[in-house]
Amino acid sequence: MEISGHTQMLCLIGSPVGHSGSPAMYNYSFNKLGLDYVYLAFDIKEEETERAVEALKLLNVRGFNITMPCKTRVLSCCDELSRAAELIGAVNTVVNEKGKLIGHNTDGLGWVRSCREKGVEIQGKKMTIAGSGGAATAITITSALNGIEELSVFALKDSFYTNAEATVEKIHRQVPGCRIRLFDLEDREKLYEEIGDSDIFTNATRVGMKPMDGESLIEDMGVFRKELVVSDVVYNPRMTRLLMDAQKAGCQIIPGVGMLLWQGAEAFKLYTGREMPAREVMERYFSD
Repeated sequence: MEISGHTQMLCLIGSPVGHSGSPAMYNYSFNKLGLDYVYLAFDIKEEETERAVEALKLLNVRGFNITMPCKTRVLSCCDELSRAAELIGAVNTVVNEKGKLIGHNTDGLGWVRSCREKGVEIQGKKMTIAGSGGAATAITITSALNGIEELSVFALKDSFYTNAEATVEKIHRQVPGCRIRLFDLEDREKLYEEIGDSDIFTNATRVGMKPMDGESLIEDMGVFRKELVVSDVVYNPRMTRLLMDAQKAGCQIIPGVGMLLWQGAEAFKLYTGREMPAREVMERYFSD
């Protein structure tokens, strides 16, 4: 499609962004649906966040996505936050509604949708999740808001552990119907015990991502059983050792690339009111 004086701009901000697949994904979708938008990526350092947001607001962009390290810094730039963004404490999507900046976080919704696309519903289920960073927080809070019944969170007792404690406290206060407990990730015996009583296990740590590809949090293959759903937020490599081991044991697996795709699709709908042609995007850009 040709760019005209009516073309609306969307973009990604963060650093680095040169590797991002978002411009290709969004621009393909705009062309496919005949929408007069264009999507760009701008390398913005954390300390430049406020100035970048002001510039984008001045240019009257329709909206923008945010990646690290700007996700938490954008919070204070928004006029309004979705409930998920407020509880997660980070924004990955901002929609400009006639000068009013509304912050959303679609990361957790992307994970929920990737489960649903594989026929896995989370309502009334128990999940054990490892991790305390941004992805873990988004998945934990969004799954609680979307009806998961019980959560066992495992986190390393490092500088991020207080983040995990804060997440648990938020869910206790804001989603009392969800039972949640926090454990030390170093306690592998307890981790295996909780997985044994769970419907879903999710790795939301960096284990399995380069340069830790070939590593897995689960060393005991006996932990895997056919009734267990195993998901991973790592998408490079597409098939982590965790997922390969789980699949070999007969578990249903949910690769991290699904979360990557569907969080983008959720943002696309917020911007345009239309559904992204996500399956075509998956086949074109995310298939091996």
